[in-house]
Amino acid sequence: MRAFLNTVKLDPLRLFFSPRLLNRRKTNFVSLPSFSYPSKTLNQIQTPGVFYCKEMTTVSSEAAARAVIEVKDKIELNEVEKQIFDRLVNTLRHFNLNTELRVAGGWVRDKLLGKECYDIDIAIDNMLGSEFVDKVREYLLSTGEEAHGVGVIPRNPDQSKHLETARMRLLDLWIDFVNLRSEDYSENSRIPTMTFGTAKEDAYRRDLTINSLFYNINTGSVEDLTGRGIEDLKSGKIVTPLPPKETFLDDPLRVLRAIRFGARFGFVLEEELTKAAACDDVKNALKAKISKERIGTEIDLMISGNQPVKAMTYIADLTLFWVVFNLHPKVEPTVSEECQGLCVAYLDAAWNLIHLIGGSSFTVPVVNYIFRDSLKQKASDPETVIKIHRSLEKFLTLIPSLTSNDDTQPAEVDMGMELFDVPITSKLRVATGFLLREVKEFWRVGLLISTMLYPSDMDSTQDFLEKKFELDRRKDLFKAAEDAIVNLGLEKVWDLKPLVNGKDIMTVLQLKSGGPVVKEWQQKLSAWQFAHPAGTVEECLDWMKETHLKRAKME
Repeated sequence: MRAFLNTVKLDPLRLFFSPRLLNRRKTNFVSLPSFSYPSKTLNQIQTPGVFYCKEMTTVSSEAAARAVIEVKDKIELNEVEKQIFDRLVNTLRHFNLNTELRVAGGWVRDKLLGKECYDIDIAIDNMLGSEFVDKVREYLLSTGEEAHGVGVIPRNPDQSKHLETARMRLLDLWIDFVNLRSEDYSENSRIPTMTFGTAKEDAYRRDLTINSLFYNINTGSVEDLTGRGIEDLKSGKIVTPLPPKETFLDDPLRVLRAIRFGARFGFVLEEELTKAAACDDVKNALKAKISKERIGTEIDLMISGNQPVKAMTYIADLTLFWVVFNLHPKVEPTVSEECQGLCVAYLDAAWNLIHLIGGSSFTVPVVNYIFRDSLKQKASDPETVIKIHRSLEKFLTLIPSLTSNDDTQPAEVDMGMELFDVPITSKLRVATGFLLREVKEFWRVGLLISTMLYPSDMDSTQDFLEKKFELDRRKDLFKAAEDAIVNLGLEKVWDLKPLVNGKDIMTVLQLKSGGPVVKEWQQKLSAWQFAHPAGTVEECLDWMKETHLKRAKME
């Protein structure tokens, strides 16, 4: 078992877990299609309603082009949106402003797809966002309505924030206000020179055609100023308004955004776009110009989205994997050629297993070096990942006993201490209790990964690459072990208060101060408490006194 675990040095499965991916799995799932490991050409990636089969057959780009997405002819406003836009138009009238207001980007796209969206960005043609927000606030005050949450988010080019954004809260929705702009990028920077622009210039400077649509509040109409935003939305294509290489070199983060939206909507990445995304110039620009924090944010959105496997497949096929998940230069052992494929395959298996398991609640952080240093995620995540990783061998030792139909007790589990007077019948509860107390609320994650690693007759590396996951068997294994832990009353064992505190231990041992001896006895008393869940304080103290006396006589 130890040898098997040591073969997974990079632990590919952990690489793709994030809090959002697993923490959302709190409800039962409908049956979902499974996803295959990446095929040789990106244009064959699955499209809406068409999925890979286990034999890895693919969908042609021609077939993908025929998949028509239902797009509404016009945007239907809900009541809150009507009231918000009425206030904005009334502001124009109140001050007799010759200004056009447009909702930009994702809100327009989502409304045309029949989805609600609460992220409203207003683009203004002839003044700064902060100037217009001041007008809105003044108008609202004139009507007796108070303006809430008014503020300005300044430019911060170092964090990819190139334009001042004004914000205010209207009818419990945050609304952002910016001016229309055009951009001019210098060769060695992703920070553009910003100027006021026309609506058409603003549309063409956006990342994708499907995100370049406007809803003109003044006229109540949708504006497709690139001439192909609606067409690409209907045909399910990810296309840039300008030539893709030019677009990506101007702002390399757009490569990851294209992947994220392609995966999210099940759209096909245009062939020219995939060539540009995979070219060395763009990959070098992504490494040189984009902060690790920004890359980390995009990856988190992919992993927490509805198609994490597809997003990571795109990243692997576009040869962006080691650009995004760059390792320490002195990593050992040497990374194998199949590592990125194995990472995606493990994610695929885990994603499908999570859906098969259904109702369990998972929480897990992201991987150690990669997400701490490569993606600049929060510092506490790596520590928890290491704890989970260290728990795997213990889980693998306990699984046979947890899933047994008889009273089989576990083989010796290294708990880092010697356990005294633990009844044979209580060994499983004690060992499991200590293990869950180590990883706390992440125990289901450790159990899930352990079921993925649990030995079988299969060749783990090759069979995972070939999609032979044995998911039904592993689902049953997980559920049996999970049920056993719950039935043992250990589901939240880390919240269990000790029957005897440090002061009581010092009194029994006649110690004047704490130290290693007290800590040792705290562990022993925890073991006793796990073994005797109905035990009382008096019984626990009596056992301690008796055990201490025996030990003193032996010494």
